[in-house]
Amino acid sequence: MPQVHQIQYLSNGHIEVASATVLLQPGEVPQARNLAATVAARALATRPSLSEVDVSVYHKLGYGGFGGPLPILTLSVPRNRLSDVTRWAAGGHYDRVWEAFGSVPPGPGKSESIIDKVREKTINFYGTITEKLQDAHTRSASHVLGIQDGLLYGASPLVPVAALTFDDAPHPMYEPLLFDLLRRGQVNATFFVIGRNARAYPYFVRDMVQQGHEVANHTYHHVRLPASSLSDVINEINLTNGMLRSLTGQPVKFFRPPGGDYTPATLSAARGLGLTTVFWTDDPADFQNPGDEVLETRFDRRLHPGGIVLLHDNAQQTLSVFEDFLMFAKKRGVNLTTVSGLLAEQSSLSR
Repeated sequence: MPQVHQIQYLSNGHIEVASATVLLQPGEVPQARNLAATVAARALATRPSLSEVDVSVYHKLGYGGFGGPLPILTLSVPRNRLSDVTRWAAGGHYDRVWEAFGSVPPGPGKSESIIDKVREKTINFYGTITEKLQDAHTRSASHVLGIQDGLLYGASPLVPVAALTFDDAPHPMYEPLLFDLLRRGQVNATFFVIGRNARAYPYFVRDMVQQGHEVANHTYHHVRLPASSLSDVINEINLTNGMLRSLTGQPVKFFRPPGGDYTPATLSAARGLGLTTVFWTDDPADFQNPGDEVLETRFDRRLHPGGIVLLHDNAQQTLSVFEDFLMFAKKRGVNLTTVSGLLAEQSSLSR
């Protein structure tokens, strides 16, 4: 099919999924449903090992890959739902689809806001010397007492749990594989979701809640906030809050600034919107994909009770070693849970 830009396949050791990218010329957009359904059907027929195919359809003009201009249609097709997709393509209803046919491809000289691909590496506070001293005090207190002044850096090492968090969700290739591993390990996590990703892949956000995971705010465009105006910061957080509430029917409680970069104004904006700003204690830098052995060593060395583990939902090697990570946690007597689960344990300790 000339419209198929690429199809990628990936396995987590138990199931295999495919992510297909389809690029359309303007005259082909009215055929988008049929083309997407055909791609999914042919991929499943060609590769019997596939459990699911996820299709993202873009305007060919202005295509910038994942994180560039949004697709005009996305479609999630578990193998056992293919007949539902066939009926949808003929005009029926299907619940694992998103359509935005009214979007206009960027023309010459035009641009569309895209994801800043900054990764969370270190926690970086930008402020005066006095503000930095206060932040250091708050950070130290949080490691023992939990939430302090609207911030959470960790919890007491006496609690036998650690929060498992994933940034940058959702991603059409990795989410089904990650959900499957979490289900097999009987572990729930907190997903810090990028608003525009949630908009384009809403069914994955609904899956998070249905499977017992927690959904949190990671801004709408994944931008570094210290350089943004206060109104832009509030807008980034508010847009994502609204998107997540509309998809889950639940209030959003937690926020994480992209890159770990924040200022007093960032924190004030989050507090004003009713959010606790959540950082981390254990970062194995999985986004580097440093090799399975290196990643396993980092997991084993840095995991500890009361900690907050920072992972990324689109790091391939995390999938490879995730079951070993769960084994390390079990051996250490550390139960992995959501951020809310960590705070509940902290609260129990305080009583």
